[in-house]
Amino acid sequence: MESDLAELATEGALEAERQFVLTLGGFALEMPGATLVTHEKLPVPRFNFVQELGIGPERQTAFFERALDHYFQRALRPTFRVVQPVPTHVDAGLRRFGFRPRAHPLVLMMSAGAAPPALGGTVAVRLAEPSEVDLVASFWASERERPEFRTALEVAWVHPNPHERLRAVFASLGGTVVATGIVYRFRSSAGIHAVATTPSARGQGAASDLVAFVLRENPVGPGVRYSIFADSDRLAVRLEKLGFRTARAFQEYELPRDAELALPPPGPPGPPQWRPRARGDRAA
Repeated sequence: MESDLAELATEGALEAERQFVLTLGGFALEMPGATLVTHEKLPVPRFNFVQELGIGPERQTAFFERALDHYFQRALRPTFRVVQPVPTHVDAGLRRFGFRPRAHPLVLMMSAGAAPPALGGTVAVRLAEPSEVDLVASFWASERERPEFRTALEVAWVHPNPHERLRAVFASLGGTVVATGIVYRFRSSAGIHAVATTPSARGQGAASDLVAFVLRENPVGPGVRYSIFADSDRLAVRLEKLGFRTARAFQEYELPRDAELALPPPGPPGPPQWRPRARGDRAA
């Protein structure tokens, strides 16, 4: 029973992450074996990824071609997330299409329930106001992507849909904001996203204090389970000290920067795999 509840919480966290992309202007396309998360106006891997759900060896070539065609037509470079351990045929199929595994797994971590105590020190953490949306956007998006991100963020923040709520958090040193994060709730799951610290303030605990503040203060309301992603062992260790535990680990695959966004040649033609019955044929 406990394992079933943990599985439901994990799936809820993954759904909340997809909803976060959707509420900022993206969309998700479901296919047999995976969900394709896409944001055409924010062309970064964080908003353009394939969540693999289980692809059989006999169907993977057609699946990969269809999925990649979806992104390549939009000049997007997706990443593929595959639950570890990665099936051999999925690894081989992705490599055949030019994808390579990242050095570190992407780990979904869930809060254990108990809020950490205040860490103390010189960092001050507070909730941001909607009027400060430009400052929030400046931490996360580049100048090219910032107008789109800023507009979508403000809409979701000020005019949320039912079952969702979004808040931004600031951490300051000496009165200057040095770190920010976005908390997005969908139903009973809440994800901590886009935690970023200015380079000059890194290593001083601002990001850790910010995450601890979220767990203590519940800025998106009570009764939620918090989640966050870690893409390095160092970050995972810091999050474990705040009470997070690994829920699921993914191997991410990405295209090299110099890879061409085109499918490889299909190879020599073969016989048709399927044909419609001629008129008058009787079904078996």
